[in-house]
Amino acid sequence: MPPRWPRQPDRSEPDYRKLDDRMNFAVHVALFAASNSGLWFFRAWQSSPWPWTPWLTSAWLLLLIAHGVYIFAIANYSEESNG
Repeated sequence: MPPRWPRQPDRSEPDYRKLDDRMNFAVHVALFAASNSGLWFFRAWQSSPWPWTPWLTSAWLLLLIAHGVYIFAIANYSEESNG
């Protein structure tokens, strides 16, 4: 069941922005896990060399880590940061 917001969602609210960013990060993690597990499964199943798979996985993982660092360490969700 998706989280419920007690009032009309507004991106200007810090709590809503924080929740929205974390849900987007969770979607990013899920897409990474599903796509890469499928990619590596078919790579092993087909016995294909596919030299680009480690590069794709590594690049995506770096983007995922950067996304996580921004969401959990850098993003400022205070009222004052709202433009």
